[in-house]
Amino acid sequence: MPSFDIVSQVDKQEVKNALEQANKEVANRFDFKGSDARIEQAEFVLTVFADDEFKLGQVTDVLRGRMAKRSIDVRSLELGSVEKISGDKVKRPITVKVGIPTDKAKQIQKMLKDSKLKVQASIQGDAVRVQGAKKDDLQSAIQLVRGSVTDIPVQFINFRD
Repeated sequence: MPSFDIVSQVDKQEVKNALEQANKEVANRFDFKGSDARIEQAEFVLTVFADDEFKLGQVTDVLRGRMAKRSIDVRSLELGSVEKISGDKVKRPITVKVGIPTDKAKQIQKMLKDSKLKVQASIQGDAVRVQGAKKDDLQSAIQLVRGSVTDIPVQFINFRD
């Protein structure tokens, strides 16, 4: 029975590369000379440091641009709240979301069931597996999910015949 998985993944190495490029650009920009603007990474949590909130926004924009150039969907970034550290300096945690949340997976599963396509969707951890008798039904399911799910980036992997 043909099947495929719907996932929301981010390549960790590409995140690291984008982060290094963003740090290099921030270090070379004239408007950041002498400031403590930088980005640090701990697994899938990035922390942006800057002298004030305006510069924090600028560094975040540089990071988003670099991630877009490295083919990382910026919808997978979840911005935390701005925190004050010593003096005027501020920081903001940015979480890189990986996996489909359970409530979103249930929405996808219900949407596929309500669409009257001859496919079955099941939640497999942080992925959704879709099975069907025909490849055409699976391709229709892919088009439906691609058009309907816009708040998180989704990929379609493990297409089996």
